[in-house]
Amino acid sequence: MSITLTSSSLLQIPPVQSLKKLSISSSFLHGSTPLSFLSKPSSSSSPFPSQTPNFLPSIRAMRSLQGRVVCATNDKTVAVEVVRLAPHPKYKRRIRIKKKYQAHDPDNQFQVGDFVELEKCRPISKMKTFLAIPVPARNSKKKAVEGGEGGELGIPLESQQEQV
Repeated sequence: MSITLTSSSLLQIPPVQSLKKLSISSSFLHGSTPLSFLSKPSSSSSPFPSQTPNFLPSIRAMRSLQGRVVCATNDKTVAVEVVRLAPHPKYKRRIRIKKKYQAHDPDNQFQVGDFVELEKCRPISKMKTFLAIPVPARNSKKKAVEGGEGGELGIPLESQQEQV
């Protein structure tokens, strides 16, 4: 059983005159469609507004750090040590990593041992790109004892109630 195939039987090529008559008609050719139709559709029922509200603060990543002043001898400059926890590369245990930053202190108000917040700012010198801002003390227990008669709820303790 032998099959003979000819090239004309496999491919049916239309005559050249019929190919010239074909034309592509589309509104997208040669930029005839305005770009407003090509943009993403906007619906009024979208859960997210197209513009961010002005009253929300801008999101700033890694712009502020907190640390302790370790050196305040230089004029208008303090050295601040920032401690963070990070996993050890080999043992995977969390270790303390300390890094010192130079911060601008225009009034020379900070002493060694003060807690400050470092806020990123424009470069003031080669090493100073942070501004030192005071942070309130973290001792909340002293405030509760000094501040009021009772505990957190404002209820007087038994020892503070009048004996009848």
